[in-house]
Parts: sequence; C-alpha cells; structure tokens
Amino acid sequence: MSEAYREAGVDISAGDEAARRYQAHAARTWRPEALTALGGFGGAFALPLDRYPHPVLVSGTDGVGTKLKIAFALGRHDTIGIDCVAMCVNDIAVMGAEPLFFLDYLAMGKVDPAVAEQVVRGVADGCAQAGCALIGGETAEMPGIYRGGEYDLAGFAVGVVNRDGLIDGSAIGDGDAVIGLASSGLHSNGFSLVRKLIQDAGIALDAPSPTGADGVLLGEELLTPTRIYSPAALALCREFPVHGMAHITGGGLTENVPRILHGRWDVELDLASWQAPPVFSWLARRGDLSDDDLFRTFNMGVGFVVVVPAEMADGAIARAGELGERAARIGIMRPGNGQIHRRGSWRDTHS
Repeated sequence: MSEAYREAGVDISAGDEAARRYQAHAARTWRPEALTALGGFGGAFALPLDRYPHPVLVSGTDGVGTKLKIAFALGRHDTIGIDCVAMCVNDIAVMGAEPLFFLDYLAMGKVDPAVAEQVVRGVADGCAQAGCALIGGETAEMPGIYRGGEYDLAGFAVGVVNRDGLIDGSAIGDGDAVIGLASSGLHSNGFSLVRKLIQDAGIALDAPSPTGADGVLLGEELLTPTRIYSPAALALCREFPVHGMAHITGGGLTENVPRILHGRWDVELDLASWQAPPVFSWLARRGDLSDDDLFRTFNMGVGFVVVVPAEMADGAIARAGELGERAARIGIMRPGNGQIHRRGSWRDTHS
C-alpha cells in the first residue's frame, strides 16, 4: 500500500478489510434479480417485468442526521443502518413502490473495519426487513472532514410500481379516513433539539430513561431504529383502495401530510385518537414546547399515514394489525387548501 497516503491519514488496507467484512451481510439481502455482488464498479439489477409490465422507477435518498451523535457517544453502531434504509424505503413506499435495491455511502474520519461492519450490518438488517437487495455502496476515509470516531451515513433506494398503481394523493376524496401507523419512537428526526434538551437537563445517555419507558437506558431508547413500513404499506395497497400515503419525517404531520393534499384537501386530526411513546410527552414538558413546535419537529407517535375510503378504514386497520403494525383512525379528509387542523391539545390528551 502507499505509505505516503497512510501518513496523510488514509489507510487503504483498512478500507479493503471493511469491504471484505460487508460481503456476508450483503448476501443476506440477495434477490434473484440482483446480477452483481458487492465489489464491482456498479450494481446491476434486472427489473421484474413479469410482475411490473408497465414499470415506473421510484427513487429516494436520505441520511440519518444528528442521531448519529447518539451512536458515537454510546459506541453503538449496529442499528443506525436500519434508520438509513427506513428513511429511504418508506419515502418511496408512499408512491406504492416496492423497494428493489439499496446503496449506502459511509464516510469516516478514519476507517475502523469493526465499526464500519457494524454500520453495514445494520444496513443489511434494514434491507432484509424491507425486502430489497444491498447491491453496492462506498466507504470513504476523509481525515480532516470528520473527527476520529465519527462518520456520516446516507443511502439511496430504487423501487418499482406499475404505472396504473402509482399513488400520489390525486384520488383523495371528502370523508376519506386518515389512518396512522404507530412509530417506534423519534425515528431519525428532531435530534438536534433532543440533544440540546438532554444536555440542558444534565442527563447522561447511560442513565435510566426519564421518559417513563421502564427498564430502558436513555441512549437505548433514543437509538430505537426507525420503523420500516414498506412491507405493510404495499400489502395494504394490494388489498385496499389506498388513495394516498405519507412518511412522517422532518416537519412532522404538519408538513408531510400536506404533500399529498395538492392544495385541495384539509385534514382534521383528533389528537386523542392514538397512543404515542412516552418520549414525546417528556420532550414537551422538558422543553416547554408548544403543539406547533412538537408537530413540526417530531412524528408524535405516527410514523406513516395511509388514506382510504371511510368504509374501508376498519378493515385496513385490522389488516395492518395482522401485518404487525399498530394502526388507528386519526383523522378525516375535508375540502380545503392543504391545511392540518388539530383537535385538542397534546398536553391535555397525552399528559
């Protein structure tokens, strides 16, 4: 290897070792359409035209954000890859697209093969949950950009849907039911605020959680991975007339649901209609946060929204339960101009 390059801070051998460790994890995500393994210049994937004769490709890219700081502080890197996959595949699932393959980008100040393997193992776990193949990626060593022990992680997903199955919210009608699928916690948004509140409170990440979650350390609760909704969402699309879907990420319900309303519909949300993890009420109290702050920053216990005709709501909720999701009817569609109206106060309904 180049001694000069190593003296400059880049260890090619460490990168090679990390790439070698990825192979077994990627193999767990194999699909028959995947034509290449990790290690080439590109990943090749054959479209399943037997199931998608009129294919529309849907792509999405995202990262994990400052939730990574929690992983750095705890030295725990095995779930953060699930977050990365979830943020991408959930985004493309809202259009009815089945995730086909995934690529990750891991940039490290100094490549530590053991840490890199933990990260990619999480990516592979997420891909396995979503049913997509991990067919490529990049591990970059960037001394001077990232501090030692720190890294950034981003991903890119491609999915497919038949043209006549594309979902964009255009079918939404008056009285449609808004169904919320429960989140597993904070997912991957709002962590800059969360970290500030924890710092201001002087609470250690390895201390018992103050949120009310029993027997859980605070750091463990915060690292709970983003839930992957694509399998359940796609099953609901196959079995019910789904009129629209939304992934509740940065901006919360307030800014994500209007993306499918096309300026024609409003949503009336009933805040008492769902149960949320206790972390949200703790954040509201600790930061003295208004409902507007909460609903524009966090998912507030709803990670994914599915819109169906009112008469189909009970069946869709029951089916979501069979698919492993906690679902509730949280609102209704009314003619409007793309606004979210909240009925009730978060503190009054989730004290």
